Amino acid sequence: MFNKDRDYPYYRLSIFYLFFFTALGVFVPYWSLYLQYLHFSAGEIGEIMALAMASKIIAPYLWGWLADHREQRISIIRITAFLSTFFFAGIFIQNDYYWVALIVTCFGFFWNACLPLFEGLTLNYLGDHVAEYSHIRIWGSVGFIIAVITLPLVFKIYGYGIIPILLFASLLLMSVATFIISDKPYPIKPLSQKNIWQIVRQPVVMAFLVVCTLQVASHGAYYTFLSIYLIDHGYSSIVTGWMWALGVIAEIILFIVMHRILKRYNAGFLLTIALLGTALRWVLLAFFVDYLAILLFVQTLHAISFGLFHAAAIHLVHDLFPGRLQSRGQALYAGLCFGIGGVAGNLLSGYGWDSVGAMTTFLLSGVVALLGSLIAWIFIARSEMSTQ
Repeated sequence: MFNKDRDYPYYRLSIFYLFFFTALGVFVPYWSLYLQYLHFSAGEIGEIMALAMASKIIAPYLWGWLADHREQRISIIRITAFLSTFFFAGIFIQNDYYWVALIVTCFGFFWNACLPLFEGLTLNYLGDHVAEYSHIRIWGSVGFIIAVITLPLVFKIYGYGIIPILLFASLLLMSVATFIISDKPYPIKPLSQKNIWQIVRQPVVMAFLVVCTLQVASHGAYYTFLSIYLIDHGYSSIVTGWMWALGVIAEIILFIVMHRILKRYNAGFLLTIALLGTALRWVLLAFFVDYLAILLFVQTLHAISFGLFHAAAIHLVHDLFPGRLQSRGQALYAGLCFGIGGVAGNLLSGYGWDSVGAMTTFLLSGVVALLGSLIAWIFIARSEMSTQ
C-alpha cells in the first residue's frame, strides 16, 4: 500500500487545496450575487466574470514558464498567491462597475496562476503515483463545501455585502498555506526531450485542448448564474447553497474511487463520458429546474461533469507533458482551456441570459458539451485505445 505520510507530504499539499477551493467556494457561487447586490445587469455580471477568467489565457503560461526556467516553483506560487490577495483588497475602496472590473482583472492575473503551478508541484511529488492525485484534491472539494453550505447562513445575518470580506480572508489563508510546503526537484529527463511546441502540435494534444476548452465554455452559465437561476425559481439561498454542496459531495465520492477507475479505463474514454454527462446535465437543468428530485440528480452529475472530467484531464496532461514541461502543460490546460473557454462561456451566457433566456442558454451549453464529447471520442479515446 502506498504510504502517503512516507512518500509525499500529503497533509501539507492538501491544506493549500483546502483554502484555495474555500476561496473558490466564495467566488464562484456567490460573486454573481454580490454583483447583483451592486445592481449590475446580467450582461455586466457576465463581463466581470469573463474578465476574471481572461487572465487565464496568459497568466498561467507566463508564470509557468518562469517557474520552469528558474526551477523555483514554490517561490512563484507564494508570489502569485500574495499578490492576488493584495490586489483583491482594492475591492474595499469603491464598488462602481469599472473599478470592480479592474480589481477582478488584476486579482485574477495572479490567482489564476496559483493552481496550475501547484498542480504541477503536486504531480511532481507524486511521480509514478499520479493516480493518488484525487486523494489530495479531495480536500479542495471539502473547502468548497464548507463555503457553499455556511455562507447562506452568514448572508441571512449580514447580507451579500459581506462576500468580499469572506473572499479576502480565504485568499489570505491560502497565501499563508504556501509556506508550509517546500519545492520538489524535477526528475532528471534525457536531453533529447521534446520542447513544448513540438508536443502541442501533435493532433491528440490539439484535440485535448479543444475538448477541454469546449467543456469549460459549456459551464459558463452554470458557474455564473446557477445561484441567480435557482433563487429566481423560488429556491432559498440555503437550498441553493446545498445544491452547490451536493454537486461537490458527489465529486468527492468520485475522487475517492478515481484511482481505481483510471486503472481500469483509459483517460481519453473517461473524458468522452464526462462531456456526454455534462450535455445531459445542462439539458435537464434547462427543462426541469422546478422539479426538486430531478434537480438533485442534476447536481449529482457534477461528479461526472467536473470530477471525472478534471481527473481524466489532469491524468492526460501528466502523460502528454512530461518532466520539466509539467508547469507549462498545466498552464496550457488552465490558460487555453479555462481562460478562453471561461471567457467565452461567461460572456456568451451573460448576453444570452438577457436576450434568449435561461432555458435556451443552458440548452446551447449542452450542445457545446456534446460537440466536445464527439471530438474526444474520435481524436483522444480511440487514439489511446489503439496504442494499448
